[in-house]
Amino acid sequence: MKYQLEENGIVTLTDHGTDVSKESPLWNEDLRPTTKEEHSWTGYNYASLWIGMCICLPAYSMAAGLISLGMNWWQAVGTIILGNCIVLIPILLNSHAGTKFGIPYPVYARIWFGSKGTHIPSIARAVIGAGWFGINCWFGGASIDTLLMAMTGWGNVPGHLPIAFIAFWALNVWIAYRGPEAIKRMEFWAAPALIVMSLALLVWALTAAGGWGPMLSAPSKFTTTGEFLKIFFPALTGAIAFWSTLALNIPDFCRYAKSQKAQIVGQSVSLPSTMGLFSFIGVAVASATVVVYGEAIWDPAALLAKFSPFAILLGTLGIVLATLTTNVAANIVAPARAIENLAPRKLSFGAGAIITGLFALLMQPWYILENFSNYIFLWLGYYAALLGPIDGIAIADYWLVRKRRLHLVELYKTDGIYSYAGGYNKHAIWSLVAGVVFLFICKWTPGLGIIWDNAWFIGLLISGLLYWALMKEDASLISAEQYDSITLKGGARKGQSFEHIS
Repeated sequence: MKYQLEENGIVTLTDHGTDVSKESPLWNEDLRPTTKEEHSWTGYNYASLWIGMCICLPAYSMAAGLISLGMNWWQAVGTIILGNCIVLIPILLNSHAGTKFGIPYPVYARIWFGSKGTHIPSIARAVIGAGWFGINCWFGGASIDTLLMAMTGWGNVPGHLPIAFIAFWALNVWIAYRGPEAIKRMEFWAAPALIVMSLALLVWALTAAGGWGPMLSAPSKFTTTGEFLKIFFPALTGAIAFWSTLALNIPDFCRYAKSQKAQIVGQSVSLPSTMGLFSFIGVAVASATVVVYGEAIWDPAALLAKFSPFAILLGTLGIVLATLTTNVAANIVAPARAIENLAPRKLSFGAGAIITGLFALLMQPWYILENFSNYIFLWLGYYAALLGPIDGIAIADYWLVRKRRLHLVELYKTDGIYSYAGGYNKHAIWSLVAGVVFLFICKWTPGLGIIWDNAWFIGLLISGLLYWALMKEDASLISAEQYDSITLKGGARKGQSFEHIS
């Protein structure tokens, strides 16, 4: 039987494949493979997606955190660019699977963890996504609160900060509830506006300070290479971890790509360049504030509060737009899909978005942002140790174990080849446990801290290589001949419907 059609590197279900899958309890309209018509996202859509996500308050603040730890401006910005170039590699590797087979992240995870085991990596990603969702809502809400106080008597309202936070949180949840296509449209128009606003801020910094300012000429606080490396490696891990979440669930977006070229070019051009440029703008603007106001102001809302009412209004709209474009796309899609995947026949993407928003409140984002040490070393460091091993398993499975051959129909069977034993792939579970446990042992073992400082990369290698070794002879693997027997290449003959192909 021909269950799937491969055309120009994109695999979709035939009518027969859809008919035998759509009654499965693992199937719904959000989790099914995309159709040929739904592969409509261009390179610009992916560039605008990343521009919208990268221009955000946490990215602006990341360079500030690194400078506060002793780096000079080019060390901070260079670390961020390097980290994003590194994380771009797993992003593109996992993007290939999403583009080729049109499946979202929870379904992709069924391949390596099993039809039930998929909840392990999906919920792990969901928890981190909810945490980031709360962080961005807190950033955005606090910024709006600051700007409202500068324009009005908002500061006299009892509980003004919690009110601003909850209102902004509700706006984020409402937009996310509308689904990925609404996110696509928002990113399309928001990206150029955010670029203009960011460059306008940079122009102000240059003109107001009469040059680049003292911070860009300030030397590094490190006197030896050893002192620098002690901060550099955990900082690099933090920079990688910043988008390691998207390295996992990027299939949620790339399942809509028109082609592999569209998603590769769009993402490669936009991610490292936007993160580097926006981080530099953060440093340059803070440097200018030293000249203009006598102190470094890292919070863009606190800076905008010093401007005219009209500039404050525009700045408020910019902060709202920047936070929305990041939060809704990067931090709520994966958790919503993971929650939906728990009961595909009962839960929708919208319900998942609401549950994610509520869980984000329970994670107390205000504590994570209490100081930069919590942000860079605690939050980013700990989840890098979890996501690195999962990334390693995903990449090893698709590229090394299965060699890019999947059976789409089997992904929606409760007793198919991707169900393994009782719905769980023990090889994936043991590989994940081995990678995470090893990293935490190194964290608490004197002399091995350097391994923890590079947790994401080391965990990826350990779990990925172990998984590859364990899965080489697994019964779920499909040979090239078996793949050809279920896949129609190039499309049906004119006038022939898919349900008649066998």
